[in-house]
Amino acid sequence: MALAKCMHSQALPLSHPLSTPSLLRSTECIAPTIPLLQRSAKSGVRKQHKAACRAAVSTGAERIVKTEDRIQLGKSSVEVSPIGVGAWAWGDKFFWNDGSWTDEKIEGARQAYETTLSSGLNFFDTAEVYGTAQFGSDDSESLLGRYIKESKQNVRPIVATKFAPLPWRLGKGSVVAAVKQSLSRLQMDQIDLYQLHWPGIWGNEWYLDGLAEAVNQGLVKAVGVSNYKEDRLRAAHARLAERGIPLASNQVHYNLLYRLPEKNGVKRTCDELGVTLIAYSPLAQGILSGKYTPEKPPSGPRGTTYGREFLSQSLPLLKRLKQIGRNYGDKTSIQVALNWLIAQGNVVPIPGAKSRAQAEEFAGALGWSLSDEEVQELRELSERVPPVQGFPVEAW
Repeated sequence: MALAKCMHSQALPLSHPLSTPSLLRSTECIAPTIPLLQRSAKSGVRKQHKAACRAAVSTGAERIVKTEDRIQLGKSSVEVSPIGVGAWAWGDKFFWNDGSWTDEKIEGARQAYETTLSSGLNFFDTAEVYGTAQFGSDDSESLLGRYIKESKQNVRPIVATKFAPLPWRLGKGSVVAAVKQSLSRLQMDQIDLYQLHWPGIWGNEWYLDGLAEAVNQGLVKAVGVSNYKEDRLRAAHARLAERGIPLASNQVHYNLLYRLPEKNGVKRTCDELGVTLIAYSPLAQGILSGKYTPEKPPSGPRGTTYGREFLSQSLPLLKRLKQIGRNYGDKTSIQVALNWLIAQGNVVPIPGAKSRAQAEEFAGALGWSLSDEEVQELRELSERVPPVQGFPVEAW
């Protein structure tokens, strides 16, 4: 089969721990197609691809998901709300928060935590590399641990965090040691989901064995990976299975403006293996909210990636998100974009929340469902938007 380029990839935030200039290279999104022999054959392939996409999605009435519903992560014992909250921005003062992390923003994140729980959602995702404590700010894990301990709500959240496979971390013992450090920052006795943040340059078998050891020691309930392409995902699933441990999840970049998981086999493989796809940056770093325009692009590194030309080309999709939201009463573009992801099946989006209002808005993406026609229409509109740069490790 020939390989055809697809026009969907996304920006690597410049503050990401792997975002060095040498790594800031483009990531292509590829999809298998039948070699083009004639125009009619090409048209037939496109129709077959669209039909397959439609067949993979349940009907609107079948897929209505409510806040009180719980989603089993893979074949593990951990169950999470249909939408979670990402805590990447908590404590960060480089990429997020306009260069500062103030008491007001700490309180905003606390309100986001409390509102998430009171709305019926229970899933929070963080990582040991989130935040800028080394620069006088806070780290995300410690903030989440503080909010959990100080909350007066009688709700035990489901917490996911991640191991950074840095080159100097060697052996499975490095994973176990990192788990214990995360537990200390989170002020917890056990982590619900512990993930490898990205594929390591080497030693990935050690890291997978370390995940298994963390489970066996009772330090974590379930394990997952992040930014794993198809072959790595299959290898991780098989190695953990040898230890009798299910691979619960693969956390990857996925949204209406970045559909690489559909194109590179990751979504299909997650479905096949019974691995839950956790979607980070489900709102394209705020672009799908509709608040940015060609006249008013985002500031900072996001403005470099999502500039005026990109936003101009995204306008048909962004306008349609708003229109569809109005058709459902008072649904926002954010709620429509999240509902679209849920409609793909086996997907748990984790948008970032820094305020009470954001957490409330995310919960409003549940309890209703887009029609099949709307799901497909949004997919087709997204295909007209040109690509932006993706996270290089997705191709490792």
